[in-house]
Amino acid sequence: MPLSKMCKQGDGGIGDYLFPKPSLFLRRHISLTACVVTVGILIGGCGSLPKESAEAESKGAGRSANAVTPVDVAIARTELLRQQPEYTGTTTPYRVVSVRSQAEGRVLSLNVDVGDAVKTGQAIGQLDDAILLTGLKQAEAELAALKSEVARATTQISNARTEVERLRLELVQSQADSRRQQELLSAGAIAQQAAERSQTEARTATQALRAATERVRTEQQAVAAAQGRVLAQQALVTEAKERRSYAKLISPIPGVVTEKITEPGNLLQPGNEVVKIGDFSRIKVVVQVSELELSNIQVGQSVEVSLDAFANQKYTGRVTRISPTADATARLIPVEVVIANSDGKIGSGLLARVNFQGATQQRVVVPQTAIQADKNSQESRSGTIFVVSNTESNPKVTAKTVTLGEKADSKVEILSGLAVGESYVVRSGKPLKDGETVRMSVLSEKTQSSSQVNYSTTSTVGV
Repeated sequence: MPLSKMCKQGDGGIGDYLFPKPSLFLRRHISLTACVVTVGILIGGCGSLPKESAEAESKGAGRSANAVTPVDVAIARTELLRQQPEYTGTTTPYRVVSVRSQAEGRVLSLNVDVGDAVKTGQAIGQLDDAILLTGLKQAEAELAALKSEVARATTQISNARTEVERLRLELVQSQADSRRQQELLSAGAIAQQAAERSQTEARTATQALRAATERVRTEQQAVAAAQGRVLAQQALVTEAKERRSYAKLISPIPGVVTEKITEPGNLLQPGNEVVKIGDFSRIKVVVQVSELELSNIQVGQSVEVSLDAFANQKYTGRVTRISPTADATARLIPVEVVIANSDGKIGSGLLARVNFQGATQQRVVVPQTAIQADKNSQESRSGTIFVVSNTESNPKVTAKTVTLGEKADSKVEILSGLAVGESYVVRSGKPLKDGETVRMSVLSEKTQSSSQVNYSTTSTVGV
């Protein structure tokens, strides 16, 4: 009720209650006095509020001072301080062979099509070999003629040797007759003319034997020449057979037909392409790597490869070749990675993502907010981290000194002092002390196997 109404007489105010029916002057005086007293009471009551509020605040502050400090807790695990960049490339067969015609001829048949699997030595097509067969027959006929010539020359050698033997016997007989004639001439039994005739016959037999021997040598040389021609012709026959074999198209490697260039009925010239065969037992991916990452890559290194076509599967590849030449403009180096593909599941032309993270050693990594830097260390290579024990019932913190490694992206490597799986404080509501009891926030990680926990950055608890 307004103060003016409370002090007004006749309207049921406080004046009527205290002094019923006084005189006019007295009533006004009493009403004024009552109003002053009422206002004083109200002002006195309002003046007591700050004191009660201060006492309440003091009690609340005391309760706050005795409250347990809330903290965000995480579990130590190993990870990469810097995520390695991911490079993209395209899958290709480990090798691609182009089957080409080695002879001129019309295509009679092709036994394979795109996507067909072939084996080494498998016949995949046939060319018309009529002309090649004719050439082979001619070469074989010439070879037969040369072999006959050799046989004929060999027979002549045999005859010549027989003649040499006959002349040798005649020479022996002539020489014997000549000696007897000389003895008879010495005894005077025959005329000198008869003795001289026997000597002449002996000399003639000697000349005949010499000529026959020379003829044998000549025939032997003829046989050797004929045999040389036979060998040359045999080579021509072999070549003709080889050329005829070109009419049959053979797969040189095991693989899959990736492209079919010609069709039956087409005339091919030597060198014309017929089909392409890809070896998909292994898959090759070539990626362009930055020169800044080249020092972390080496031949033989294992890498992780993922394919968009098989999003839920990871493949392990191996670096097989690093190009010695970089792009002069982009400073990128081609690196070849090979993936095993024994089941033939991976095809050509798929988008591949290559990660070389295997080259970087994984260490325990924590947020920098969890580290209290050591003021005595000028290089800040050490710091303090609070480890939480008894995380289930009565969690307390223990200060541990850790050795720091590299820093990046608000994280720091722990070289020593913090083991994998230990719970540590990421953030706290106020500075902590060794042995202090804390309260884990709802965002804290629970103690469990580090392989089952995926760390995520927690929000800041009341600072």
